[in-house]
Amino acid sequence: MIRPLFALSVLTTLAACSGLDLSPDEQRQLNAALERKREGGWVSLFDGQTLDGWVTKGGRYDGDARWTVEDGAITGRVNEKGEGGLLFTAKPYTDFEVELDVRMDEPFDSGIFLRMAPAGKGAQVTLDLCPNGELGAIYADGFLQHNAEARKLWKSGEWNHVTVKITGSPYHIVSTINGTALVDYQQPAGMEGFVPTGLLGLQVHGNRNDPPQNKVQFKNVRILDLAPTSKELFTKDADGFVTPTSWGVANGWKKLFDGSSLDGWEPLGAKSADSAGYAAKDGVLALLAKGDSETLATKEDFENFELRLDFKISAMANSGLFLRAARDGSNPAFSGAEVQILDDFNWETKTKSTLKPWQHTGSLYGSIASGEPAVMRALGEWNTYELRYVGSWLTTKLNGKVLYSADTAALTPEQGEPFAKRAKTGFLGLQRHAGDVQGEAYAWFRNVFVRKL
Repeated sequence: MIRPLFALSVLTTLAACSGLDLSPDEQRQLNAALERKREGGWVSLFDGQTLDGWVTKGGRYDGDARWTVEDGAITGRVNEKGEGGLLFTAKPYTDFEVELDVRMDEPFDSGIFLRMAPAGKGAQVTLDLCPNGELGAIYADGFLQHNAEARKLWKSGEWNHVTVKITGSPYHIVSTINGTALVDYQQPAGMEGFVPTGLLGLQVHGNRNDPPQNKVQFKNVRILDLAPTSKELFTKDADGFVTPTSWGVANGWKKLFDGSSLDGWEPLGAKSADSAGYAAKDGVLALLAKGDSETLATKEDFENFELRLDFKISAMANSGLFLRAARDGSNPAFSGAEVQILDDFNWETKTKSTLKPWQHTGSLYGSIASGEPAVMRALGEWNTYELRYVGSWLTTKLNGKVLYSADTAALTPEQGEPFAKRAKTGFLGLQRHAGDVQGEAYAWFRNVFVRKL
């Protein structure tokens, strides 16, 4: 069974576009699958009732505006002195897309602030409905791009749907309003003083001449945290070892393997550390041919995360990456998930067997075939995995190639329980499950980093 999600997505599209005759139950299932796909990592920033998860300090332009929740919307007004201010997310972001609905009394000056920090510059997409104000201009201690004609896109007195996406460094900002392009701005190279990561902010600008009762309101605020697009997250030395840059560190990338010990890991089922079957030396973690542990697990649990690591294997190697595995002694491939690592080149010939499509390297074991067998490099060469697991959505890249990006909740595994019944959080692990290997070790790992989302 290969990529059932995508067949379901096609059927959903056909149903929507061609009037396909579906039973009510089929339509409900399709609608649910489409909604899960649309969610795909989107996270709500506003619960509709409180300002939990928001703060009023932490950016370049703090202030004392009045922030409340009214009619299920974040509501901002000037204070009694006519002063404005910002409401920030408590969590910083780097590359992301935000969507929200906005309604403003007129005149009023507001905006959406990106990558805000106390020291250094971010950027603003203006929402200025004052006389001579601009909608959709880009501002950062001065106008970077004007947008004098965009005001005609605003629906006065109504809710307006706004999206803003920022990626890269120098950054690229793309915004829409009510489904129409609002701004597309590429920051020129060489502009100094801008921070690579920071808070998302909503603004009350403050204007003593505006009616004090006027307000701006935001609802349906959601964010999609994107994998940073800058190539400056890591630097690589001549030997292939990588180190997070200051931007990588600011984005939360942390080392999972220190290069010389198993600190932060535990070999499950081992009688002793010496008998476990793992060795750490010179920046490389080796899975030994002899040992009594089948899983090396992180001591920390993970829910939403990005993981990157390098691996290489010898002939007849059989290993894998465990994701969100339970600590109850059950099979981690099915209590959580397993992304396969296998000697695809020799396995079938030497074992005189036929692999399932979902048993090849890169596959989601029991569920999705990698579909890209040529991506795997020759035995003894280093490969790179990059994985992103948010909610039920899993994306797997091997050597820079996306193998699949799928909603695990929509899968019907050929082996194992449905993912909806599996652990939502758990350890990350390396599987020590060799075949008929030769030599002291059969799989090696390095440059193991994780980023919690």
